Amino acid sequence: MRRPRRPMSSSISNYSLLFFGHLLLCSIPGTFSSRIVTLGSIQIFTTHEWLPAKPTVYFRCQGENKTFLPDVKEKDLLYTFNGEESWQPLTELPEKKCKRCGLYEEDSFKADDVFDEWELCAGNFIDGKYVHLKDKQFNATFVCPQCIASNDVNEASDSKEASGKRGTIIIAIVVSIFASILMVAALVALYKFWQKKRKEKDQARFLQLFEEGDDIEDELGLGNMI
Repeated sequence: MRRPRRPMSSSISNYSLLFFGHLLLCSIPGTFSSRIVTLGSIQIFTTHEWLPAKPTVYFRCQGENKTFLPDVKEKDLLYTFNGEESWQPLTELPEKKCKRCGLYEEDSFKADDVFDEWELCAGNFIDGKYVHLKDKQFNATFVCPQCIASNDVNEASDSKEASGKRGTIIIAIVVSIFASILMVAALVALYKFWQKKRKEKDQARFLQLFEEGDDIEDELGLGNMI
């Protein structure tokens, strides 16, 4: 028995709905711009195991599963990756919020050792790369092509820089005023000291002239005649 054919208008309507639905999804910001973070390179400078066994290193963000780094077994050795490894990616970042993430070493007998924990944000990435260095622990490069500094981060940075400049200018003005006051006070004190010395010198000269006058009178005998 021959089945009835579906009207062409119905097929066109379905394709139209799919097309407009695709346009709607594409118009939503961040729908297809996933901020996937992968590990580009890592170098550990120490291990926390007492036994000579190879370390088990993993990356994890709060509330997410562990991502083990099976290749990282030796310290002071630089490991590089292309982002296509089976254990990649590490995590996915939201647009305006950070994640608390860290690098750890699994321990069989006690709590896992911590290389470092920090706030991983999309705004940390410059040209899609972010380098995190922890002194005497590790140095890692993270890759996220879709991660860029948001306007809020840039504005906060500019505001902080402007605030720092204003603070520097205010400190310079206060220091200049204080230095001017000290200079004026020093000049006034020096002037008063000079006046005092001059007055004492004039008094000494007057007394000297008076004494010389008495000596002349004594020599001429005028004192007895008076």
